[in-house]
Amino acid sequence: MAEIGPNTRLRVSPFYEATLAEGVTAFSPYNNMLMPVSYGNPQAEYDRLMNGVAQWDVSVQRQVEIKGPDAATLVQILSVRDLSNCVVGQGKYTPMCDHRGTLINDPVVLKLAEDHFWLSIGDNNIRMWARAIAAERGLMVSIEEPDVSPMAVQGPKAEDVVAHVFGDWVRDLKYFWFADAEINGIPLKIQRSGYSKQGGFELYLMDGGRGSDLWNIIREAGQSHGIWPGNPNPVERIESGLLSYGGDTDDATNPFEVRLGKYVDLDLDTSVVGIPALRQIKEQGVQRHQLGIVLDHQEPQPGHAIWYDVFKDGQLVGQMTNGGWSPRLQTVIGFILVSNDVELGDRVTVQRNNTPEAATICALPFF
Repeated sequence: MAEIGPNTRLRVSPFYEATLAEGVTAFSPYNNMLMPVSYGNPQAEYDRLMNGVAQWDVSVQRQVEIKGPDAATLVQILSVRDLSNCVVGQGKYTPMCDHRGTLINDPVVLKLAEDHFWLSIGDNNIRMWARAIAAERGLMVSIEEPDVSPMAVQGPKAEDVVAHVFGDWVRDLKYFWFADAEINGIPLKIQRSGYSKQGGFELYLMDGGRGSDLWNIIREAGQSHGIWPGNPNPVERIESGLLSYGGDTDDATNPFEVRLGKYVDLDLDTSVVGIPALRQIKEQGVQRHQLGIVLDHQEPQPGHAIWYDVFKDGQLVGQMTNGGWSPRLQTVIGFILVSNDVELGDRVTVQRNNTPEAATICALPFF
């Protein structure tokens, strides 16, 4: 595969030097930054996540900071999930849509104060979107990208590592809740969260000059637990049924199509961007749905660079949006985004790598 050439438009993270020292072998561009995606042994990285503890540089998960008298109003206007009961110290996973009801991001909204929020975003420029909507509505807010960069500690032993550094109080954090912390003068927030189903925390570094320091503190504390660098694992996330915004969605995908309907509150005021369109979509009927797929092919294959066409009875019904070799199922699995006439148990054909491959439709998640 071609390399990514040096480019100052692609920023590096505060943990960049630390990841180089760890032997990172591959980066991917994400949110105009370089994201570590391999340290040279994918199977070992998967095993550590599943059975031990992994340390990830996920500073590409940028924060959109919204502050001011109308901050809560704007955050709700941007969010199709009801946030009225969100309290200080709590985070909520929240779909965001445009005026067509199309999914444009699925951040975690962190409430730092009644007039202060972070949108912890995926791969899109929500800061510009938020500024445009705020200006359109005449709201009194400031919208900036703060000096905040998350590091994830994930896996069944993650809690022990984080508790060893910060204290046993972290064990009491509920999912998506967060609290302030400090270590060796490094300010951060600790949230129980992360892009895996194996458990763990995200440490929101609030001083970009201390990235290597924080990395090395966690690295040293995790030595007795076998900690090692990794990255959000593409196979584990498929097995766990975790959506990848932009990877499993296109420019017409609405939340109902990709299993996010439970996070959409259609009773919200029509001032919320996307709510009128989502009501209409729901009334007319959702046309596609996301399901799992298990290929008959029993040998490891590379992951996806493109979506692959899916056929049922010779007719094109949608696409396979991701795929990878599952160590637990010992075959290639993935997600499909297909028309509603495709049902669980159906046999289909995937045109993958210019070869038709037989497969069976199943429910998500796989585990």
